[in-house]
Amino acid sequence: MNTAPPHTVAGHPVPVAVLCDARFARTLDDWVARFCDPRWRGTFVEGWLFESAPARRNAERQLARAGVHARLHSAYKPLLHHVIEQVDTQGLAHMHITCPTPRHGPARRFALEAYPLARLLPEGAVTLATRADNDPWYELQLQWQDGRAHRERIFAPNRVHSDATGAPTLSPTGWLRIGTRAGAADLVDAREATDCEQAFEHAVHCIAAHAWPAQEPYFEQLQIDLHLPAGELALPWAGETVSLLEAMHEELYFSLLEHFQKRSGRAPGDRRLQPGQIVPQVHGGAAQPHMRVQTVRFDAPAQDAQNHSSWHAATDGQPLDTLDRPPSPQRIAALLQSWGGMHFGAPTRQGRRVAGLYHAGSDHPVLISGGQHANETSGVVGALRAAQALRSTSGAHFALMPLENPDGYALHHQLCRKHPHHMHHAARYSALGDDIEYRETPPLLERLARQQALALSGAQLHVNLHGYPAHEWTRPLSGYVPRGFEAWMLPKGFFLILRCHGGWQARGRSLLLQVCERLHALLPALQDFNARQRALYERHAGPLPFEVIAGIACMQVQTAHDAPVTLISEFPDETVDGEDFVFAHTVQMHTVLAAVQVWQKVMAANPSSA
Repeated sequence: MNTAPPHTVAGHPVPVAVLCDARFARTLDDWVARFCDPRWRGTFVEGWLFESAPARRNAERQLARAGVHARLHSAYKPLLHHVIEQVDTQGLAHMHITCPTPRHGPARRFALEAYPLARLLPEGAVTLATRADNDPWYELQLQWQDGRAHRERIFAPNRVHSDATGAPTLSPTGWLRIGTRAGAADLVDAREATDCEQAFEHAVHCIAAHAWPAQEPYFEQLQIDLHLPAGELALPWAGETVSLLEAMHEELYFSLLEHFQKRSGRAPGDRRLQPGQIVPQVHGGAAQPHMRVQTVRFDAPAQDAQNHSSWHAATDGQPLDTLDRPPSPQRIAALLQSWGGMHFGAPTRQGRRVAGLYHAGSDHPVLISGGQHANETSGVVGALRAAQALRSTSGAHFALMPLENPDGYALHHQLCRKHPHHMHHAARYSALGDDIEYRETPPLLERLARQQALALSGAQLHVNLHGYPAHEWTRPLSGYVPRGFEAWMLPKGFFLILRCHGGWQARGRSLLLQVCERLHALLPALQDFNARQRALYERHAGPLPFEVIAGIACMQVQTAHDAPVTLISEFPDETVDGEDFVFAHTVQMHTVLAAVQVWQKVMAANPSSA
């Protein structure tokens, strides 16, 4: 395995191979040029494409000067954009949305695509229903406080195609409807492949056609730089931002994971896949869409040097309990070094190091970890704060790994310098491209740190702090709903996952119940937070598919993995900063402290298992 740094030019890695460097005609410009032809004068043109509202309005004005009646819509989340752009919401009292049932994908796909319209009006004023047919139109019924009422149908253009796994998929697409009168499509009613779709398909095809090595990993880093005209739309009333740029990052990353899973012969979703590090970077504001795909060698020193100043300026000097964004890895390592105990660790693929600390004591031991998925950052601070509190507690006995994935953490910060509020799932896994927890074969690298932590401490409880997206997660060109992560696409509050070995279910269940009760008593703000998020989730996604204990959603599964009992926290932390980040790591800290305290009681009641 070659991890040597490459030659660089002006600090940038020299490509190992350029797979493609392509430009694409901008669909919006193409349409304006096409329909300004005098032959289209007097016609009514409706089009759907992946462009911002200002760009679409400007194109409509150009076409109007040519005598064409044009209305251009967003192909991404068309109902949401229609309501924002064309519905008078002043005095709007009620909105009822009827959604089709798709031919492929989750039954509530179109209700999910309407997210977060349920928050546009006061609680209960927006209702969603699903019809039996698959005709791709929303039916919208509006009622205003002054008695006005209006009904209309909103087209949601989609196409059926095969995705990266070969499965049939229904995805948003470009479309043209052209008629001799308003609302008619007697001249044209057909799909138009837009520049956004063309660029995505070109990336997947050129990567699929490349002559990759026979064995994993196939590359060190695969970079996809995509420049699109699109921008982002903030929704202050919902605390959301509609970002095609972020959605395309997710689309490229997960589609390529699926491609390499298929190439390797692995099952879809196999977290042991080690293709290498896939890094899509999607930029907005381009006059013309263009894309470059290349493989490069790792250069961790250059990456760390570029990250250094922004990391330290943002977090140095802040006490842990007031950190409003993730701390630098240097600060994490220095903090652990300043604490007494036995230090351990393991190397990473890019030459960094997982740092761990074993604090011996008389209590029943617990392993505390964060940062397994490096874009889930509140657990890193929550683990540090919990360990800081435990160090002053008599008898405390724990192993600590606050940052299990340093390579992914460095990539996350690099990506956040450009888009601080994106989810950046490219940073979720290791530089090998796998989920560290599931690594089974050499080189074990980061995985060794967890094995050392369990062996040194003898912990039979692992509190593993995680996060998930704090806003909507979509894959717009592969069925909209993220495959394999359907339950995670909308925030639904903080929740817990309990994993137990056979014979440990009763002890695990007792732990789960008592931790939920303690958090309910300690954190009333958490109950309000959970209730708000669950209400919006259920209006779009349907009933929450989890048990709720003391206001906290919970899952319980049996496993044979790692410690006999693992308590996984899930806070919707991806993209948050400021006070929201402080709240997130405060909840994470209290989860650890509650679990440690409860575990002592659980194990005391079962001394034979100690």
